[in-house]
Amino acid sequence: MNKKLFVLLVVLMSLSLIGLIFVQSFWISKSIDSSEEQFSSSVSEALNSVTNKITERESKNYFDRYLHAKDSAGGELKGAQLTNFFFIDRDINSNEILLYEHGILEEDYGISSTFFDSSDGADTTIIKNYTSKRTTSIFKEDFDLEGNTPRLNPIQRIEKIGGLNKMEKAAMEEMFMVHAKRVPIHKRVSKQEIELLLQRELENRGVDIAFEYGVYSNGLPTKVKSSKFKYAEANIYKSPMFVDFEGVSNFDLLVSFPKKKRFLVQSILGLAMLSLLFTIIIVVAYAGAIYQLIRQKQISEIKTDFINNMTHEFKTPIATINLAVEAIRNPKIIVDQEKVLRYLQMIRDENKRMHAQVENVLRISKLEKNQLDISKDRVNVHDIIEDAITHVELIVDDRGGYIHTHLDAERSEVLANEMHFTNVIVNMLDNAIKYSEDAPKIDVFTERAKNYIIIKVQDQGAGMSKGVVKKVFEKFYREHTGDIHNVKGHGLGLAYVKKIVEDHQGEVYAESEKGKGSTFYIKLPLI
Repeated sequence: MNKKLFVLLVVLMSLSLIGLIFVQSFWISKSIDSSEEQFSSSVSEALNSVTNKITERESKNYFDRYLHAKDSAGGELKGAQLTNFFFIDRDINSNEILLYEHGILEEDYGISSTFFDSSDGADTTIIKNYTSKRTTSIFKEDFDLEGNTPRLNPIQRIEKIGGLNKMEKAAMEEMFMVHAKRVPIHKRVSKQEIELLLQRELENRGVDIAFEYGVYSNGLPTKVKSSKFKYAEANIYKSPMFVDFEGVSNFDLLVSFPKKKRFLVQSILGLAMLSLLFTIIIVVAYAGAIYQLIRQKQISEIKTDFINNMTHEFKTPIATINLAVEAIRNPKIIVDQEKVLRYLQMIRDENKRMHAQVENVLRISKLEKNQLDISKDRVNVHDIIEDAITHVELIVDDRGGYIHTHLDAERSEVLANEMHFTNVIVNMLDNAIKYSEDAPKIDVFTERAKNYIIIKVQDQGAGMSKGVVKKVFEKFYREHTGDIHNVKGHGLGLAYVKKIVEDHQGEVYAESEKGKGSTFYIKLPLI
């Protein structure tokens, strides 16, 4: 994939993800605001309903007591007065006269002073009852036969007698309110009534939450409040109580909700958690996709590097074999048996070298597919180390180096495949030789750690950076050196070592510092 296209793709995906997270956060924030708005609206409706019901209940109590007092023995009629209002309209075209008569009968009662629980010492309280009498009459003006004397003939007469209209009733309610203002608030409404009405109205509106309340008079607390109520301007909902006909009220019902925030969060918690879960899944999937893209890009680069290295390494033996074959075909050389044998040995060695490389590739492939048959027997680690050293000691001697052994482990028998484990040690020694710029100086140690034996291969070569140490056991990985192939290899040796050691229930790791050499460790369980 083109680098610019890859970067563009990552940027677009990142922007999309950030936008999605922003939208989700915005939606959750708006949901909380909407939930709080709905909560406030429901609470306000509930409070208004409670105050209205308390006011209606008080008015009803006064009317009931008034009717009871009027019907009792002490409420006999003391006097009555009738006031009439007249309205006359004459239609000239039809000679009809409309007469509307509205009479109000005023009945005076002497009600006991205990009606209002008054303590002012008055013997009686004046209460008047009003009855409405409405009469509508239509007359037609006629003349006698001679046309001299007019006469009024009734055409229609409607008479209605009934109670007061709404305005008249409102006047009585206002009269009650004037007196009620003189009554202490704790006698007008009880805590139990407020609690019961509040709980019922809030539950009816889906607000099932603990609350505290208090009745305040002109900003000052009264006795009517819950035990834990505290006034806080930010979290208080209030509604006026006992509003008079001028819209004035001396009392306010205040309600607070200590667990309001938790209630609001819980109201959208389900959808918010679901949204968060999907967002996390998307983020994880996005991170995985980016990781896989980067990983595939790295693998592609590593494979390209591997192919270049393999091509470079096959070039030399192929060229050597071609030269040897051409030399043998020379009539002067073919008769020289010693030179022919030397060229044949060169062909054999180069062929063996290419075969070993192909075997390593096939071996790793089989290991990944679990197709490599690794049978394990009781073997001595020290013997395997000595055998592996014999495979590389000629190369070390040729470069003027050494391999010193420090086999100090008192127990060294493990369950392993002798051939594969020998290849493991050879690969580690070969790696130490390759990356030693001067004469290879290698030390091999063994020591026992509880029920494990630890093999340590230490060199004084070029060393590795921390980033390389983390990746050195990955397949195809080789430290990047550009187009310089001064170190032969294809990045499979240490990957093979890791696979074999893990198959033997062991561990392999490395420690290194650039310019100060490297140390490789193998940890295997003892029998």
